[in-house]
Amino acid sequence: MEIYKLKINFEEADHASIELPIAQGESVLDVCMEHGIDLQHNCGGVCGCSTCHIYVENGMDTIQEISDKEEDFIDRAVNPRINSRLGCQCIAQTGNLEVFIPNQSGFMGH
Repeated sequence: MEIYKLKINFEEADHASIELPIAQGESVLDVCMEHGIDLQHNCGGVCGCSTCHIYVENGMDTIQEISDKEEDFIDRAVNPRINSRLGCQCIAQTGNLEVFIPNQSGFMGH
């Protein structure tokens, strides 16, 4: 099992960027949960909502391909972009990854 670097940037000004290890086969959401990073996941991380919506800034080619189901949920996310993904579906495969987490203060619970 390979270990890669996951750099997380935040929209919220009071959150500094952080670099963490991510194991091959592990999701961005898993890493966030392990390290106490607030990334909403109303469906429990099973690709059943859009609350763990993030932007992949670097390394899109190092994660698994987007599924039709994930694309459908991204279409429902707040401010989707071409580099939008769901944190629960960003599974490390072959290298380092850099993501941007939008402001999470607009979500209730998880």
